[in-house]
Amino acid sequence: MPRFLAIFTGTADVARRAEAEGRVNEAEGMRAWGAWMEEHKDRIVDAGGPLGKTKAISPQGIADITNTAAAYVVVEAESHEAAAEMFRGHAHFTHFPGDSVEVMPILPMPGQ
Repeated sequence: MPRFLAIFTGTADVARRAEAEGRVNEAEGMRAWGAWMEEHKDRIVDAGGPLGKTKAISPQGIADITNTAAAYVVVEAESHEAAAEMFRGHAHFTHFPGDSVEVMPILPMPGQ
């Protein structure tokens, strides 16, 4: 079955707006996130987790950078659309200051 990487994103602006709207509740959010994990446990390949500070490595060297990636999970689904549908109404939006979930297929390595 095809695998998909889901990156949970968030920005400071979205976090401020979510807190102002009163929809940030970490305890309830973790329960809801756990319920989502349980509901989809047969399709979760890697439960992932929160992401920390980022370093970018380039020919110019290593630098600390800021991006919007906050967490990840790897899932299996019949299609890209089916994988994306798994995240509708996710706690990332309902209980946390989540901006989006970006879902992309994990492709085979060329030549394999």
